[in-house]
Amino acid sequence: MLLLLLHVASGGRRSRRSNDGKPDQLPLPPSPPGLPVLGHLLLVGDRPHVSFRDLAATTTQVHGGGGLMLLRLGAVRNVVVSTPRAAQAVLRTHDHAFASRPASRLADDLVYGSSNVAFAPYGEYWRQVRKLVTTHLFTVKKVRSHGHARQDEVRLVVTRLREAAAAGAAVDVSETASAFANDVLCRAVCGKFSRAEGRNKLFRELNHTTTALLAGFNVENYFPWLANLLGGWFLSNKKARETHRRWDELLEEIISDHERRRSRTSEHAGSDEQEGGSSEDFIDVMLSVQEEYGITRDHIKAILMDMFEAGNATSSSVLEFAMAELMRKPHLMTKLQTEVREKTPKGQEMVKEEDLASMAYLRAVVKETLRLHPPAPLLVPHQSMADCEVDGYKIPAGTRVIINSWAIGRDPGSWEKAEEFMPERFVDGGAAADVDFRGNDFQLIPFGSGRRMCPGINFGLATVSVMLANLVYCFDWELPAGMKEEDVDMTEVFGLTVHRKEKLILVPKPYI
Repeated sequence: MLLLLLHVASGGRRSRRSNDGKPDQLPLPPSPPGLPVLGHLLLVGDRPHVSFRDLAATTTQVHGGGGLMLLRLGAVRNVVVSTPRAAQAVLRTHDHAFASRPASRLADDLVYGSSNVAFAPYGEYWRQVRKLVTTHLFTVKKVRSHGHARQDEVRLVVTRLREAAAAGAAVDVSETASAFANDVLCRAVCGKFSRAEGRNKLFRELNHTTTALLAGFNVENYFPWLANLLGGWFLSNKKARETHRRWDELLEEIISDHERRRSRTSEHAGSDEQEGGSSEDFIDVMLSVQEEYGITRDHIKAILMDMFEAGNATSSSVLEFAMAELMRKPHLMTKLQTEVREKTPKGQEMVKEEDLASMAYLRAVVKETLRLHPPAPLLVPHQSMADCEVDGYKIPAGTRVIINSWAIGRDPGSWEKAEEFMPERFVDGGAAADVDFRGNDFQLIPFGSGRRMCPGINFGLATVSVMLANLVYCFDWELPAGMKEEDVDMTEVFGLTVHRKEKLILVPKPYI
């Protein structure tokens, strides 16, 4: 029995052989030494993306593997992907085989039976809701239609920062970025009524609670048999059900409000446009196509929860890390400010979205931030639906597959000075000028690739770009008294998304 446990913990690197001595199956990917029962759990620290990168480097040196590594986290088999080549094999060559998601009782309790886009298993339902969001919510045209709402939210932030600057006060840029991302999302989801009815704060509170639950220790991720034995009696599951109840009450109220307004007048969308809002918010759109796509009211709620989980913390994380990196390298901040101020029409109070097209260095700063600090460093886990061969190794059906986009973005085989913040690599003449993050260049996949790629790229980039441009256009920024550039701590805290451990406190100075 002990020998069997040791074999399971080590990842079973040797293939089984038939009676004539010939292998009857491919080997599993290489694996570091582990322990009985626990497997490799004790090798994973509080920043798993870093632990996985370091383990993969050591395992590759000893056993090879080509960017694939097998880890036994408790009783669950995980394959970690750490190189662009391996990522391409999983996300493009064998995309269909790895297009599903691991089942999760916790996610089921939180998100209407995992019926959102992110967690739904691969199948006809997922294809329908994916088509809905990509066709009706996140097209370039639809994202642009929300431009007035984003501009309104930027103006509110700039006004508050100018008040702080006039008083000589420092501001919490981390909090500012988080509140801005939440408010932009609320406007897109609910329309201009979200703030008036005091719901923005509640959305943000529920989003934080949900993220903490999904990112916390979940026993079924490591010992499914124990979770099945005890059912949903874990404290986290009880909290999930209570959080779900609060989400359901809030979303039901908002959807009902939309239905009443839609029934009163068919001119609601036109009125919004005249008042500077978007043509239709996300709820309006989903109600209008509900019958066409055969989705229920609970499905709409699940998709809305997806929007907040995927869109809020990711945008604020990119904004926060971008500003922190620029404060650590003042010459890069100056370079970006020079571009933004030169490209914005003279006399214009703020940067408008139509001004961004000519700002190549701004795009490079955002891209470099996504490379070094992808908001979701391990993406959302995939699960293999059938036995599959990848680079000479067998990935059995039911294996959880983790894409370490953080390690891939720092792969020294793909990037010159991989650990340095160098936006110049992405501008004309730079070594990576042609590399993009939309799923075709596997050395940079902060949003994933293939069927399960994040559908909200356009919305997230629009949110981040216009806010970052206005932060550097409207203000010069200083560190608090006594603090130096090297004192800006870039330590991360891991979760569904990563954020900086320390709040980014800066002093704004109005630019005239």
